[in-house]
Amino acid sequence: MPETTVDLRSDTVTRPTPAMREAMMRAPLGDDVLGDDPTVKTLEARFALLLGKQAAVFVPSGTMANQAAIRAHTEPGDEIIAHESSHVVLYEGGAPAALSGCLVRCLRGSRGQFTADDVRGAVRARNDHFPISKLVVVENTQNRGGGSVWALDDLRAVAAASREHGLRLHLDGARLWNAHVAAGVPLKDYAALFDTVSCCFSKGLGAPVGSALAGDAATIARARRFRKMFGGGMRQSGLLAAAALHAMDHHVARLADDHANAAYLARGLAEVPGLALAGEHRGRGVETNIVYVDLTPDAPLDAAGLVTRLEAAGVRVLATGPRQFRAVTHLDVDRAGMDRALAACRAVLGATPATSRA
Repeated sequence: MPETTVDLRSDTVTRPTPAMREAMMRAPLGDDVLGDDPTVKTLEARFALLLGKQAAVFVPSGTMANQAAIRAHTEPGDEIIAHESSHVVLYEGGAPAALSGCLVRCLRGSRGQFTADDVRGAVRARNDHFPISKLVVVENTQNRGGGSVWALDDLRAVAAASREHGLRLHLDGARLWNAHVAAGVPLKDYAALFDTVSCCFSKGLGAPVGSALAGDAATIARARRFRKMFGGGMRQSGLLAAAALHAMDHHVARLADDHANAAYLARGLAEVPGLALAGEHRGRGVETNIVYVDLTPDAPLDAAGLVTRLEAAGVRVLATGPRQFRAVTHLDVDRAGMDRALAACRAVLGATPATSRA
C-alpha cells in the first residue's frame, strides 16, 4: 500500500491533531472512578449544558453510551422500539438482550427513519403474555440510512406519539454534531425531545476515544452505575476528556467541510461506470459525511474485490454488502484526497476520467 493512504472506511480513523495532543498533555488529572478527575467533570458539565440536560457521564464508546441508557431506562423483559437498521440493532453485538434482557421491536422506513404512526402501531397492549413496551430509540444522523438527518418536526411527532403511550426516549446521537451542522438545528432543540442523548467525540469530531450520555440527574446516576458494571469506569480519563473538550471547541463547525467533500465525492463516484449511489441517497442526495455506493450488475468486480484493489492503490473504503461499499469523509482527508479516491476508482474500474467538477 502507498505510504500516504486515503482512509475513508469511517470517521473513527482520525488521529488527534497536534493542538488536540497538546490539550491532552496539559489536562489536570485525577481518578474518575473515585469522582475526582477535574477534566472529566468539566467535560460532563459542559456537555450537559450544551444539550440542556441536568447531568452527563463520560464513557469509552458510543455503544456503551447507548447500552447504559437502555439499561437505565428498562428492566429485563421490556421491549425497545427501534429501526431495523439502527446501530443498537445491527452493530452492538446483541447488547440489549445480553446486558439489559430486552427485546427489540424493529420498525421499517426509508433512510433509517420511521413515523409516529409506526411507533403507535408497535406499542404492545398491556397483557401478561407480552413484553412491556418501554423505550423508543432514534438514531440521528442515521448511519445505514446514508447519514440521513431527521427533520425536527418528524422527531417531534415521534416524541409525541411515544409520550402518549408513556414511553421513554433515547437519542443515539453518535453523529448528532453532523445533523446540527447540516440542518442548522441547535443541539438543545434535538435533545429537548428525549430523556437521554448520547454523542460521540471519536467520529466526526476527531477525538481518539469517548462518548457522553446526558439526561436528568437520576437517570444519569443510574447510567453511571451501569457504566461501572459494564467495565467502563476509567481512571485518569481526563486525558481523553481533554481531547473531547478540544473537539467541541474546534471541530464542530468544520464538519461542513466534510459534508461538502462527501457531496463532491458522491458526484464523482456516480459518474464512474459500474457505480451508482445507493438507494439511501436517491431523492435527497448525500446529506452529511457518509456515502453509500452500489456496484451495478455490469461492474467487473464485487465489493470485496473492489475494496482489495482500491487498498492496493492507497484508498481504503468499507464493504457493507456483496455489491455495496461505504466511504466516510473526515478531518484527515481533504479535497485532494477526494480526487485521489476518484482517480483510484476510475483506474480500478477502467473508466475514463470525467470533466472536472466545481
